[in-house]
Amino acid sequence: MADRLNALTSLGHSDPVTREIGPYRIVERFDIALASIACRRGRDKDFSKAAKGMVPLPDPAGSTQGAPYSSFWVAPDMWFVEAPFATNEDIAEELKRLFGDSASVTEQTDGWARFDLFAPDLAPLLERLCNVDFPHVEDGFASRTLVEHIGCYLIRRRQGEVTLYGPRSSAKSLLHAIETAAASVL
Repeated sequence: MADRLNALTSLGHSDPVTREIGPYRIVERFDIALASIACRRGRDKDFSKAAKGMVPLPDPAGSTQGAPYSSFWVAPDMWFVEAPFATNEDIAEELKRLFGDSASVTEQTDGWARFDLFAPDLAPLLERLCNVDFPHVEDGFASRTLVEHIGCYLIRRRQGEVTLYGPRSSAKSLLHAIETAAASVL
C-alpha cells in the first residue's frame, strides 16, 4: 500500500502555527494560492483587457483586495496574484487561461511563506523588523523589504493587519525574527 502524502506548512507542520506575544498575533498562512504575472512586451492592451474586472492590478507600491483574486505590485508590469487555495489550487493555470499569451505566469505558492501579523499598533514591531516607515503608509501599501537579511514583501492590509511574505526556505528564520522583535517591544 502506498504512503499517503500530506501537505505541510512552510514551518513543516500539518497545521499552521499561531503565536501570541503580548498584543501581537502572528499567524502562519498556507491556505493562499500565489502566482506571479507579468505583462509581455507590446501586449499592454491585451493584458489590460484580460485583467479588467477579473484581476485587480494596483499601482506601484500598492495592493488591491478582490474576489477571488487579490494582488500586489512587485515590479514594473509585474504583480503577485493571491486567491484562496481551496478553490484556486491551480492559480497559475487559471491565470494562463485568462491572459493567454499576453502575460508570463509563474506558480509561486510553494516558494513563499506567509505570515499575517495582527495588533492594534503594528508600528513598534515593524520598525524593528524593516526599513518601511510604517506609521506613514496607507492601507493597501505593498513593498519589497528586508527582514533580518531575508528579502520579503510587506503588505498593509488595513489598520492592525499586515502580511509578510518571505522565501519558504527561510520560514523558520523569518518567524524567529518576528517573534524576537515582538518580544523586544514588550
